[in-house]
Amino acid sequence: MEIRSTTDRDREVFVDTFHAAFARFPETPAGERTGVWAALETDRAWLAVAPDGRPVGTAAAYSFELTLPGGGLAPVGGVSAVGVLPSHRRQGVLTAMMRHQFTDVRERGEFLSVLLASEATIYGRFGYGPATFTQRLTVPRHRGALTAPRAGGTGTGTGEDTGSIEVLRRAECGEILEAVYDRYRRAQPGALSRPPHWWSLGAGQPPIAPAPRYVAVHRDADGVPDGYACYSIGEPDSLLVDETIAADDTVYTALAGFLLNHDLVSEVVFKHSPPEHPLRWRLVDLNAGQLTRHTEWLWVRILDVPRALTARGWFCDGELVLDVDDPFLGERGRYLLTVRDGKADCVPTDREPDLSLDVRDLGSVYLGGTAPSTLVRAGHIRAHGPDAAALADALFRAERPPHCLHWF
Repeated sequence: MEIRSTTDRDREVFVDTFHAAFARFPETPAGERTGVWAALETDRAWLAVAPDGRPVGTAAAYSFELTLPGGGLAPVGGVSAVGVLPSHRRQGVLTAMMRHQFTDVRERGEFLSVLLASEATIYGRFGYGPATFTQRLTVPRHRGALTAPRAGGTGTGTGEDTGSIEVLRRAECGEILEAVYDRYRRAQPGALSRPPHWWSLGAGQPPIAPAPRYVAVHRDADGVPDGYACYSIGEPDSLLVDETIAADDTVYTALAGFLLNHDLVSEVVFKHSPPEHPLRWRLVDLNAGQLTRHTEWLWVRILDVPRALTARGWFCDGELVLDVDDPFLGERGRYLLTVRDGKADCVPTDREPDLSLDVRDLGSVYLGGTAPSTLVRAGHIRAHGPDAAALADALFRAERPPHCLHWF
Protein backbone atom coordinates (compact mmCIF):
# COMPACT_ATOMS: atom_id res chain seq x y z
CA MET A 1 0.00 0.00 0.00
CA GLU A 2 1.17 3.51 -0.84
CA ILE A 3 0.32 6.75 0.96
CA ARG A 4 0.63 9.68 -1.42
CA SER A 5 -0.27 13.33 -1.37
CA THR A 6 -2.83 14.67 -3.80
CA THR A 7 -2.93 17.33 -6.47
CA ASP A 8 -5.81 19.37 -7.82
CA ARG A 9 -6.41 16.62 -10.36
CA ASP A 10 -7.10 14.18 -7.50
CA ARG A 11 -9.75 16.34 -5.84
CA GLU A 12 -12.76 14.44 -7.20
CA VAL A 13 -11.13 11.06 -6.52
CA PHE A 14 -10.38 12.13 -2.94
CA VAL A 15 -13.92 13.36 -2.28
CA ASP A 16 -15.52 10.30 -3.88
CA THR A 17 -13.29 7.90 -1.92
CA PHE A 18 -14.07 9.62 1.38
CA HIS A 19 -17.82 9.44 0.76
CA ALA A 20 -17.61 5.80 -0.33
CA ALA A 21 -16.00 4.95 3.01
CA PHE A 22 -19.31 5.87 4.69
CA ALA A 23 -21.69 4.73 1.93
CA ARG A 24 -22.61 8.31 1.11
CA PHE A 25 -22.63 10.38 -2.05
CA PRO A 26 -21.28 13.92 -2.49
CA GLU A 27 -24.06 16.50 -2.46
CA THR A 28 -22.40 18.28 -5.39
CA PRO A 29 -19.61 17.25 -7.77
CA ALA A 30 -16.19 17.81 -6.20
CA GLY A 31 -15.22 20.01 -9.10
CA GLU A 32 -17.75 22.62 -7.99
CA ARG A 33 -15.76 23.20 -4.79
CA THR A 34 -18.63 23.95 -2.47
CA GLY A 35 -18.87 23.63 1.29
CA VAL A 36 -15.88 22.51 3.30
CA TRP A 37 -14.38 20.84 0.22
CA ALA A 38 -13.78 24.29 -1.23
CA ALA A 39 -11.04 24.81 1.38
CA LEU A 40 -9.34 21.43 0.83
CA GLU A 41 -5.56 21.85 0.88
CA THR A 42 -4.40 19.25 -1.61
CA ASP A 43 -0.81 19.36 -0.34
CA ARG A 44 -2.19 18.27 3.06
CA ALA A 45 -4.60 15.67 1.65
CA TRP A 46 -3.49 12.03 1.45
CA LEU A 47 -4.72 9.02 -0.45
CA ALA A 48 -4.03 5.44 0.58
CA VAL A 49 -3.66 3.46 -2.63
CA ALA A 50 -3.85 -0.35 -2.85
CA PRO A 51 -1.32 -2.32 -4.95
CA ASP A 52 -3.83 -2.48 -7.80
CA GLY A 53 -3.92 1.34 -7.91
CA ARG A 54 -7.34 1.73 -6.31
CA PRO A 55 -7.73 4.47 -3.67
CA VAL A 56 -8.91 2.87 -0.41
CA GLY A 57 -8.47 5.60 2.20
CA THR A 58 -8.30 9.35 2.74
CA ALA A 59 -7.03 11.81 5.32
CA ALA A 60 -6.58 15.56 5.15
CA ALA A 61 -5.59 18.51 7.31
CA TYR A 62 -6.47 22.20 7.24
CA SER A 63 -4.05 24.90 8.36
CA PHE A 64 -5.33 26.85 11.38
CA GLU A 65 -4.09 28.80 14.39
CA LEU A 66 -5.05 27.56 17.85
CA THR A 67 -5.34 30.06 20.69
CA LEU A 68 -3.49 28.81 23.77
CA PRO A 69 -3.94 29.80 27.41
CA GLY A 70 -2.29 33.17 27.85
CA GLY A 71 -3.15 34.33 24.33
CA GLY A 72 -0.38 32.63 22.35
CA LEU A 73 -1.21 31.40 18.86
CA ALA A 74 0.09 28.05 17.61
CA PRO A 75 -0.05 26.80 14.01
CA VAL A 76 -1.90 23.49 13.89
CA GLY A 77 -3.07 20.96 11.35
CA GLY A 78 -6.80 20.32 11.70
CA VAL A 79 -7.24 16.68 10.70
CA SER A 80 -10.40 15.92 8.73
CA ALA A 81 -11.88 13.74 5.98
CA VAL A 82 -10.47 10.52 7.48
CA GLY A 83 -12.03 7.43 5.97
CA VAL A 84 -11.18 3.87 4.88
CA LEU A 85 -13.27 1.77 2.50
CA PRO A 86 -15.15 -1.00 4.35
CA SER A 87 -13.29 -3.59 2.28
CA HIS A 88 -9.93 -2.43 3.68
CA ARG A 89 -10.66 -1.71 7.34
CA ARG A 90 -8.61 -3.36 10.09
CA GLN A 91 -5.73 -3.82 7.69
CA GLY A 92 -3.51 -1.01 8.98
CA VAL A 93 -4.64 1.65 6.48
CA LEU A 94 -5.71 4.21 9.08
CA THR A 95 -2.61 3.61 11.18
CA ALA A 96 -0.36 4.14 8.16
CA MET A 97 -2.13 7.37 7.24
CA MET A 98 -1.88 8.74 10.78
CA ARG A 99 1.85 8.00 10.92
CA HIS A 100 2.26 9.70 7.56
CA GLN A 101 0.36 12.76 8.78
CA PHE A 102 2.40 13.08 11.96
CA THR A 103 5.61 13.00 9.95
CA ASP A 104 4.24 15.73 7.70
CA VAL A 105 3.12 17.87 10.68
CA ARG A 106 6.58 17.71 12.23
CA GLU A 107 8.25 18.52 8.92
CA ARG A 108 6.08 21.65 8.72
CA GLY A 109 7.36 22.77 12.10
CA GLU A 110 4.03 22.29 13.86
CA PHE A 111 4.00 20.75 17.34
CA LEU A 112 0.23 20.22 17.68
CA SER A 113 -2.41 18.39 15.68
CA VAL A 114 -6.15 18.77 16.33
CA LEU A 115 -9.36 17.14 15.14
CA LEU A 116 -13.08 16.71 15.75
CA ALA A 117 -13.84 13.05 16.39
CA SER A 118 -16.87 11.43 14.81
CA GLU A 119 -16.42 8.56 17.28
CA ALA A 120 -14.78 9.09 20.64
CA THR A 121 -13.23 5.60 20.67
CA ILE A 122 -11.05 6.01 17.57
CA TYR A 123 -8.35 8.60 18.13
CA GLY A 124 -7.09 8.03 21.66
CA ARG A 125 -4.85 5.24 20.43
CA PHE A 126 -3.13 7.73 18.13
CA GLY A 127 -2.37 10.07 21.04
CA TYR A 128 -5.27 12.54 20.80
CA GLY A 129 -7.04 13.65 23.96
CA PRO A 130 -10.36 15.55 24.24
CA ALA A 131 -9.40 19.10 25.20
CA THR A 132 -12.51 21.27 24.80
CA PHE A 133 -16.17 20.58 25.47
CA THR A 134 -19.43 22.11 24.34
CA GLN A 135 -23.08 21.71 25.21
CA ARG A 136 -26.56 22.55 23.99
CA LEU A 137 -28.63 24.93 26.10
CA THR A 138 -32.39 24.97 25.54
CA VAL A 139 -34.57 27.64 27.16
CA PRO A 140 -38.39 27.75 26.83
CA ARG A 141 -39.27 31.24 25.71
CA HIS A 142 -41.92 31.74 28.38
CA ARG A 143 -39.26 31.01 31.04
CA GLY A 144 -36.49 33.04 29.45
CA ALA A 145 -36.67 36.21 31.55
CA LEU A 146 -33.29 37.52 32.71
CA THR A 147 -32.41 39.15 36.02
CA ALA A 148 -30.38 42.32 36.41
CA PRO A 149 -26.83 41.78 37.71
CA ARG A 150 -26.81 42.25 41.49
CA ALA A 151 -23.16 43.21 41.90
CA GLY A 152 -23.12 45.93 39.23
CA GLY A 153 -19.85 47.08 37.77
CA THR A 154 -18.32 46.81 34.31
CA GLY A 155 -15.07 45.80 32.70
CA THR A 156 -15.37 42.03 32.93
CA GLY A 157 -18.79 41.66 31.40
CA THR A 158 -20.82 42.04 34.60
CA GLY A 159 -22.58 45.33 33.95
CA GLU A 160 -25.68 46.46 32.08
CA ASP A 161 -25.38 46.64 28.32
CA THR A 162 -24.86 50.10 26.80
CA GLY A 163 -24.74 48.97 23.19
CA SER A 164 -27.32 48.24 20.51
CA ILE A 165 -28.46 45.28 18.40
CA GLU A 166 -29.59 45.23 14.78
CA VAL A 167 -30.84 42.32 12.69
CA LEU A 168 -29.14 41.68 9.35
CA ARG A 169 -29.28 38.92 6.79
CA ARG A 170 -26.21 36.70 6.52
CA ALA A 171 -25.49 38.02 3.01
CA GLU A 172 -25.30 41.58 4.35
CA CYS A 173 -22.69 41.20 7.06
CA GLY A 174 -19.96 38.75 6.04
CA GLU A 175 -17.13 41.19 6.73
CA ILE A 176 -18.58 42.06 10.14
CA LEU A 177 -18.80 38.39 11.12
CA GLU A 178 -15.24 37.72 9.98
CA ALA A 179 -13.82 40.67 11.93
CA VAL A 180 -15.78 40.00 15.12
CA TYR A 181 -14.92 36.30 15.11
CA ASP A 182 -11.23 37.01 14.57
CA ARG A 183 -11.07 39.33 17.58
CA TYR A 184 -12.96 36.79 19.67
CA ARG A 185 -10.84 33.78 18.76
CA ARG A 186 -7.58 35.57 19.61
CA ALA A 187 -8.74 35.97 23.22
CA GLN A 188 -10.49 32.60 23.68
CA PRO A 189 -8.35 29.61 24.67
CA GLY A 190 -9.17 26.61 22.49
CA ALA A 191 -10.54 28.68 19.60
CA LEU A 192 -9.38 28.08 16.04
CA SER A 193 -8.83 30.67 13.36
CA ARG A 194 -11.13 30.89 10.36
CA PRO A 195 -8.80 31.81 7.49
CA PRO A 196 -10.09 34.49 5.09
CA HIS A 197 -10.49 31.99 2.25
CA TRP A 198 -12.89 29.95 4.39
CA TRP A 199 -15.17 32.98 4.60
CA SER A 200 -14.82 33.95 0.95
CA LEU A 201 -15.45 30.38 -0.22
CA GLY A 202 -18.26 29.72 2.26
CA ALA A 203 -16.36 26.64 3.44
CA GLY A 204 -18.03 25.20 6.51
CA GLN A 205 -21.24 25.45 8.45
CA PRO A 206 -23.24 28.65 9.13
CA PRO A 207 -22.33 31.41 9.59
CA ILE A 208 -19.31 30.74 7.39
CA ALA A 209 -21.51 29.06 4.83
CA PRO A 210 -23.76 31.57 3.03
CA ALA A 211 -26.90 29.63 3.99
CA PRO A 212 -29.91 31.84 4.70
CA ARG A 213 -29.60 33.05 8.27
CA TYR A 214 -30.51 36.08 10.31
CA VAL A 215 -27.73 37.64 12.33
CA ALA A 216 -28.18 39.76 15.43
CA VAL A 217 -25.17 42.10 15.40
CA HIS A 218 -24.25 43.82 18.65
CA ARG A 219 -22.47 47.18 18.55
CA ASP A 220 -20.80 48.90 21.47
CA ALA A 221 -21.63 52.44 22.60
CA ASP A 222 -19.40 53.81 19.82
CA GLY A 223 -21.13 51.75 17.13
CA VAL A 224 -18.31 49.23 16.70
CA PRO A 225 -19.49 45.60 16.17
CA ASP A 226 -18.37 43.48 19.11
CA GLY A 227 -20.66 40.44 18.95
CA TYR A 228 -23.18 38.52 16.91
CA ALA A 229 -25.61 35.61 17.05
CA CYS A 230 -26.45 33.62 13.92
CA TYR A 231 -29.88 31.96 13.95
CA SER A 232 -32.79 30.45 12.05
CA ILE A 233 -36.19 28.92 12.80
CA GLY A 234 -36.40 25.13 13.01
CA GLU A 235 -39.32 22.75 13.24
CA PRO A 236 -41.76 23.07 14.75
CA ASP A 237 -41.12 26.53 16.21
CA SER A 238 -37.66 26.52 17.78
CA LEU A 239 -35.19 29.35 17.33
CA LEU A 240 -31.88 27.59 16.58
CA VAL A 241 -28.74 29.59 17.35
CA ASP A 242 -25.74 28.36 15.34
CA GLU A 243 -23.27 30.29 17.45
CA THR A 244 -23.00 33.32 19.69
CA ILE A 245 -19.77 35.30 19.53
CA ALA A 246 -19.21 38.08 22.06
CA ALA A 247 -16.44 40.30 23.34
CA ASP A 248 -17.49 39.67 26.96
CA ASP A 249 -20.29 38.27 29.11
CA THR A 250 -22.29 41.49 28.98
CA VAL A 251 -22.46 41.37 25.20
CA TYR A 252 -23.24 37.64 25.27
CA THR A 253 -26.09 38.20 27.73
CA ALA A 254 -27.47 41.08 25.66
CA LEU A 255 -27.57 38.88 22.55
CA ALA A 256 -29.10 36.00 24.51
CA GLY A 257 -31.77 38.28 25.97
CA PHE A 258 -32.60 39.55 22.47
CA LEU A 259 -33.04 35.98 21.20
CA LEU A 260 -35.07 34.92 24.23
CA ASN A 261 -37.56 37.69 23.46
CA HIS A 262 -38.15 36.56 19.87
CA ASP A 263 -41.81 36.34 18.88
CA LEU A 264 -43.63 33.20 17.79
CA VAL A 265 -41.12 30.65 19.04
CA SER A 266 -41.57 28.16 21.86
CA GLU A 267 -37.91 27.73 22.76
CA VAL A 268 -34.44 29.03 22.01
CA VAL A 269 -31.71 26.47 21.42
CA PHE A 270 -28.11 27.59 21.82
CA LYS A 271 -26.27 24.85 19.93
CA HIS A 272 -22.80 25.61 21.31
CA SER A 273 -22.94 26.91 24.86
CA PRO A 274 -19.53 27.14 26.55
CA PRO A 275 -19.15 24.97 29.66
CA GLU A 276 -19.47 26.94 32.89
CA HIS A 277 -20.97 29.90 31.04
CA PRO A 278 -22.87 32.20 33.46
CA LEU A 279 -25.96 32.69 31.25
CA ARG A 280 -28.03 30.19 33.29
CA TRP A 281 -27.32 32.26 36.41
CA ARG A 282 -28.88 35.28 34.73
CA LEU A 283 -32.19 33.48 34.19
CA VAL A 284 -34.92 34.35 36.69
CA ASP A 285 -35.65 30.60 36.79
CA LEU A 286 -32.31 28.81 37.11
CA ASN A 287 -33.92 25.53 36.06
CA ALA A 288 -35.35 26.99 32.85
CA GLY A 289 -32.13 26.34 30.97
CA GLN A 290 -31.73 22.65 30.17
CA LEU A 291 -28.23 21.50 29.29
CA THR A 292 -28.11 18.57 26.89
CA ARG A 293 -25.67 16.97 24.50
CA HIS A 294 -22.63 17.79 26.59
CA THR A 295 -19.86 16.47 24.40
CA GLU A 296 -16.19 16.74 23.64
CA TRP A 297 -15.30 18.91 20.66
CA LEU A 298 -11.65 19.66 19.92
CA TRP A 299 -9.10 16.88 20.42
CA VAL A 300 -5.42 17.80 20.84
CA ARG A 301 -2.37 15.74 19.93
CA ILE A 302 1.02 16.95 21.19
CA LEU A 303 3.96 16.08 18.95
CA ASP A 304 6.70 18.04 20.74
CA VAL A 305 6.23 18.19 24.51
CA PRO A 306 8.81 20.92 25.37
CA ARG A 307 7.63 23.23 22.57
CA ALA A 308 3.99 22.74 23.50
CA LEU A 309 4.51 23.46 27.19
CA THR A 310 6.67 26.53 26.61
CA ALA A 311 4.28 27.98 24.00
CA ARG A 312 1.28 28.44 26.30
CA GLY A 313 0.89 30.91 29.15
CA TRP A 314 0.76 29.96 32.82
CA PHE A 315 -0.96 31.56 35.79
CA CYS A 316 1.00 30.46 38.83
CA ASP A 317 4.57 29.50 39.58
CA GLY A 318 5.68 25.96 40.25
CA GLU A 319 7.73 22.97 39.21
CA LEU A 320 6.69 19.51 38.03
CA VAL A 321 8.46 16.50 36.59
CA LEU A 322 6.33 14.85 33.91
CA ASP A 323 7.01 11.36 32.61
CA VAL A 324 5.22 11.29 29.23
CA ASP A 325 4.66 8.08 27.29
CA ASP A 326 3.77 8.13 23.58
CA PRO A 327 2.95 4.49 22.72
CA PHE A 328 1.83 5.15 19.15
CA LEU A 329 5.10 6.80 18.12
CA GLY A 330 7.19 4.65 20.46
CA GLU A 331 8.59 7.70 22.27
CA ARG A 332 8.98 8.45 25.96
CA GLY A 333 10.45 11.43 27.75
CA ARG A 334 10.83 12.80 31.26
CA TYR A 335 10.67 16.58 31.50
CA LEU A 336 11.20 19.17 34.20
CA LEU A 337 8.53 21.86 33.80
CA THR A 338 9.47 25.09 35.59
CA VAL A 339 7.05 28.02 35.55
CA ARG A 340 8.00 31.54 36.62
CA ASP A 341 6.11 34.76 35.96
CA GLY A 342 3.77 33.24 33.41
CA LYS A 343 6.41 31.54 31.27
CA ALA A 344 7.67 27.98 31.30
CA ASP A 345 10.94 26.22 30.75
CA CYS A 346 10.77 22.52 29.86
CA VAL A 347 13.89 20.37 29.68
CA PRO A 348 14.74 16.65 29.86
CA THR A 349 15.55 15.45 33.37
CA ASP A 350 16.56 12.35 35.35
CA ARG A 351 14.63 13.41 38.43
CA GLU A 352 11.88 11.19 39.80
CA PRO A 353 8.51 12.04 38.23
CA ASP A 354 5.69 13.85 39.96
CA LEU A 355 3.21 12.66 37.33
CA SER A 356 3.32 9.77 34.86
CA LEU A 357 0.92 10.12 31.95
CA ASP A 358 0.10 9.14 28.40
CA VAL A 359 0.52 11.81 25.72
CA ARG A 360 -3.25 11.68 25.13
CA ASP A 361 -3.84 12.76 28.74
CA LEU A 362 -1.34 15.59 28.35
CA GLY A 363 -3.38 16.71 25.33
CA SER A 364 -6.55 16.71 27.43
CA VAL A 365 -5.12 18.92 30.19
CA TYR A 366 -3.03 21.12 27.90
CA LEU A 367 -5.65 23.85 27.27
CA GLY A 368 -6.91 23.89 30.84
CA GLY A 369 -10.29 22.31 30.13
CA THR A 370 -9.72 19.18 32.21
CA ALA A 371 -8.01 19.19 35.59
CA PRO A 372 -5.11 16.73 35.92
CA SER A 373 -6.60 15.56 39.22
CA THR A 374 -9.72 14.40 37.36
CA LEU A 375 -7.57 12.06 35.26
CA VAL A 376 -5.69 10.96 38.37
CA ARG A 377 -9.01 9.98 39.93
CA ALA A 378 -10.01 8.25 36.68
CA GLY A 379 -6.87 6.12 36.85
CA HIS A 380 -5.28 7.58 33.71
CA ILE A 381 -2.57 9.76 35.28
CA ARG A 382 -0.40 8.48 38.10
CA ALA A 383 0.53 10.97 40.80
CA HIS A 384 3.70 10.04 42.68
CA GLY A 385 3.22 12.39 45.62
CA PRO A 386 0.30 13.64 47.73
CA ASP A 387 0.56 17.20 46.43
CA ALA A 388 1.42 16.51 42.79
CA ALA A 389 -2.15 16.51 41.44
CA ALA A 390 -3.11 19.72 43.24
CA LEU A 391 -0.01 21.49 41.96
CA ALA A 392 -0.70 20.26 38.43
CA ASP A 393 -4.29 21.56 38.69
CA ALA A 394 -3.02 24.99 39.69
CA LEU A 395 -0.41 25.08 36.94
CA PHE A 396 -2.49 23.83 34.01
CA ARG A 397 -5.58 25.97 34.61
CA ALA A 398 -6.38 28.58 31.96
CA GLU A 399 -7.65 32.13 32.37
CA ARG A 400 -11.08 30.80 31.33
CA PRO A 401 -12.38 27.42 30.14
CA PRO A 402 -11.28 26.60 26.60
CA HIS A 403 -13.98 26.51 23.97
CA CYS A 404 -14.01 25.82 20.24
CA LEU A 405 -16.87 26.62 17.87
CA HIS A 406 -15.20 26.00 14.53
CA TRP A 407 -16.26 22.96 12.52
CA PHE A 408 -13.98 21.41 9.93
